[in-house]
Amino acid sequence: MASLKEMRNRIGSVKSTQKITKALNMVAAAKLKRAQDQAESARPYAQKMASVIANLAAGVSGDDAPKLLAGTGSEQKHLIIVATGDKGLAGGFNTNVIRAARERINTLIKGGKDVRIIAVGKKSRDGLARLYGERMVHTFEMGGHKVIGLPVAEPIADLVAEEFEAGRADVVTLFYSRFQSVISQVPTPKKLIPAEVAEDAPPVNLNGAVYEYEPSEEEILETLLPRNITTQILAALYENQASFFGAQMGAMDNATRNAGDLINSLTLQYNRKRQAQITTELIEIIAGAEAL
Repeated sequence: MASLKEMRNRIGSVKSTQKITKALNMVAAAKLKRAQDQAESARPYAQKMASVIANLAAGVSGDDAPKLLAGTGSEQKHLIIVATGDKGLAGGFNTNVIRAARERINTLIKGGKDVRIIAVGKKSRDGLARLYGERMVHTFEMGGHKVIGLPVAEPIADLVAEEFEAGRADVVTLFYSRFQSVISQVPTPKKLIPAEVAEDAPPVNLNGAVYEYEPSEEEILETLLPRNITTQILAALYENQASFFGAQMGAMDNATRNAGDLINSLTLQYNRKRQAQITTELIEIIAGAEAL
């Protein structure tokens, strides 16, 4: 049985932890609003890009189609990009994305496919390197960037283009966490190469006009598709950042409440033990007085 001093020390320790989790909860809540606004602002741009590509792709077929759109004709070499955070204390945020990526990687490996991995975030690297160390291509850490933007997404897109052009990747898939709400973040795979032509993408409204493209659709797509990869990666990173702060906010809120419950339980035990000790001392004093 712990002594009163030990119980007081433990209560003090839990209170200190509660202060930290409450502070982290407030910081995550403050950062979430900006991250959520960025994610929601990026969605229309990504959707518009998908609409333009779908409109252009409708007029391109056969050997004229760019490789980024048509693919290499093979699905043997897969490049998997796994985007998580650099930090923890966010519940199952990092674990859920890594688990979804591992399931896909294991399925591909069992199917005899050649799989290579790009890790975005320290947690992604740590969670995958133990199992697939020889398959890791590169790791991009987010901790050195105070703000997510094009300078963060462009190096990732450049490496993806380099791997594809060198013939080391036929299919490129990005795993990230799509932000739905503070309590809901969904691990999501997105195929970057070959570019997916969204069937449900809203058509470009030409207001009845008929356009002749100059240059041709093929040349426009040759320029647009690499930019689309950067756009899709940037939009995913925005979603990931909002998901991280939402998950951290929920995790720290739960931790704060759990600490409060533990403090109440420990305080009750402390008071009972202290009362029992006082009662024992009083009985001993009364017994001693009667003996005299």
